[in-house]
Amino acid sequence: MSQTVKTAPAGAPAEASNRVKLGLSNRLLARPEIGALVAAIVIFIFFLIVAPAFRTAPAFFTVLYQSSTIGIVAVGVGMLMIGGEFDLSAGVLVTAAGLFNALICYNLGLNLWVGAILSLVFCLAVGFLNGYLVMKTGIPSFLITLGTFFVLQGANLGVTKIVTGSVSSQNINQMDGYGALNFIFAHVFQIGSVQLNITVIWWLLFTALSAYILQRTKIGNWIYAVGGNAASARAVGVPVIRVKIGLFMTVSFLAWFTGMHYLYNFNVLQAGNGVGNEFLYIIAAVVGGTLMTGGYGNAIGVAIGAFIFGMTSLCIVYAGWDPNWFRAFLGVMLLLAVLVNLYVKKLSTARKVG
Repeated sequence: MSQTVKTAPAGAPAEASNRVKLGLSNRLLARPEIGALVAAIVIFIFFLIVAPAFRTAPAFFTVLYQSSTIGIVAVGVGMLMIGGEFDLSAGVLVTAAGLFNALICYNLGLNLWVGAILSLVFCLAVGFLNGYLVMKTGIPSFLITLGTFFVLQGANLGVTKIVTGSVSSQNINQMDGYGALNFIFAHVFQIGSVQLNITVIWWLLFTALSAYILQRTKIGNWIYAVGGNAASARAVGVPVIRVKIGLFMTVSFLAWFTGMHYLYNFNVLQAGNGVGNEFLYIIAAVVGGTLMTGGYGNAIGVAIGAFIFGMTSLCIVYAGWDPNWFRAFLGVMLLLAVLVNLYVKKLSTARKVG
């Protein structure tokens, strides 16, 4: 019995191979974290060469800790930016969370667990208010949260000065509940010759949870939709107001979490801390591939951006350079990240259309 064998036209294998390569290229370019990953590798190798102190395991774990203190809040800020909004109050809210816990417990004789819960309620209320005002007034989130920033900054300094007579909280390491809370928020694991702060584990867990939500859930689709075009998202049934308020409250929760770390790690907080950190969270998100126009980015990229921040801030010191250059480096990284992200997004879109 004869069989008819169909042969592919000449050049077909090469065309198929090109399509596979083009598809892989498009998929890589469509991933927001690719640019940040390349930058992180280059910076990592550079500091391995110029900063001998960075070549030790303890130094690397110190970099991870430094990255986690920015990365935890940056996870929420990145999700909020994907949703098309900003929060300039996150830095001072971190300090407000810790001060609230310390001052209310020390002066009222409360268990620190009670203060931590009340502090969480306070932070979530701030996040809800930010989101509610943005959605109900139509005023840009930049302006709403800038106002919140000044209110919290003044309250941190003013209330602390009234209650304690200085600009720092009282030491809380002898109060009820301290041991358990210190373990949850500030425990340090000794692993051989290195120390792993528990915040690094929390940072990785929050990043994984954010990545799952954004990539695998309906809520993640809603976040991208409201960031891309809120009007279109609303037209297809996305609860825009609830999504955006939820994102502001997520940032507030993570700010509370980081505030608890600082309080239970150092036992005392300075009321003026946190000013300027809101820009570090935004920079980590942008360097990680998040567009400031919304609708584009992911949690892995934000984590890489935070790692770049932690690595650079410490390795400049390890290399023996003037640490004042760190801010200049951040500015350059931000400008380059914005340009690269826009270019990669346009290139990816153009290839998909083509």
